Amino acid sequence: MSNLTEVAALFLKLGFTAFGGPAAHIGIMHAEVVVRRKWLTDEEFLDLLGATNLIPGPNSTEMAIHIGYRRAGYLGLLAGGFCFIAPAALIVLLLAWLYVQYGTTPQLEWLMYGIKPVVIAIIAKALWMLGRKAFKNKLGILAGAAVFILYFLGFNEIALLFAGGLIVMLTVNIQRIQKINPAIFIPLGGIALAQNIPFNLSTLFLTFLKIGSVLYGSGYVLLAFLRNDFVLRLGWLTDQQLLDAVAIGQVTPGPLFTAATFIGYLLGGTSGALLATLGIFLPSFIFVLISNPLIPKIRNSVWMSSLLDGVNASSLGLMAAVTFQLAFSSLTDFPTALIAVVSLVLLLRYKINSTWLIAGGALTGLLLSFIR
Repeated sequence: MSNLTEVAALFLKLGFTAFGGPAAHIGIMHAEVVVRRKWLTDEEFLDLLGATNLIPGPNSTEMAIHIGYRRAGYLGLLAGGFCFIAPAALIVLLLAWLYVQYGTTPQLEWLMYGIKPVVIAIIAKALWMLGRKAFKNKLGILAGAAVFILYFLGFNEIALLFAGGLIVMLTVNIQRIQKINPAIFIPLGGIALAQNIPFNLSTLFLTFLKIGSVLYGSGYVLLAFLRNDFVLRLGWLTDQQLLDAVAIGQVTPGPLFTAATFIGYLLGGTSGALLATLGIFLPSFIFVLISNPLIPKIRNSVWMSSLLDGVNASSLGLMAAVTFQLAFSSLTDFPTALIAVVSLVLLLRYKINSTWLIAGGALTGLLLSFIR
């Protein structure tokens, strides 16, 4: 079996079976390519993992692309990423079709009633876990808090992300830049107002291409970008549809970014699903291709390290703000609040797999439909 075939077979299998989010995906990849197959050493694997944190995009998907590139060159790069993404995208596409066909039925409405509070708990847990790593000092905490507040004042999320990273980088490295004019102005943009722009496929593709090109941090930060563009700016989605998309992305294997497939299908059918998926994942292939040879230099850069710290802290500020907003549209009564609290306790205390919790939320929603 050639190296390329090995890469395709491995990541096709993972694309169908890798549940549990980016951390679980990376753990599975480590077991497969370091422990079992010995394609990489622990040190090489950690170098690749560090590199994924320095570029935008979904970490586990970029790890698949990096590993494929290391094992089988340019074709391996394409095979690793495509085979990891495609199974999840196809599953999400099928679920999106079912959602469009039957999403207005009372049964599915009750399913989503029970699932959405679980999704809020899953995001809250990710926020807590990532926050312990991202907020390394008071500067990071201040950056995250500032982004949280400015988001509610209507500032642009992309500008906030890069402004936070840049300010932290300049502050940490202030002694190196004493000769630089400290009067640095960073345009943060104005309030994002819904424009109700008519739907078209080119805008859909370009919007997801933009998101895939600039999104740092956890896949859950995707919520902030999706909400700003598709709910507020374009007016193409509701908060409820956005949460449904995240729920579908969470319950299926593979990257959470396949929520783009779901949204694309809701808005533009099969063509919209394919273009949305291509748009959000294409930048990852390009960034990996460019960054892979530069990994030894990137990992030792003081400037890049501090920039990344600032971007990560800002990402979590955005993530917290959007989670706060979406909780209001999901936790609408005592049962939904209780589901969210119980789910969060099970996640933090007993580390229950999120897929089982979502299934439990769906079952709870159905049971409540019979009671009511």
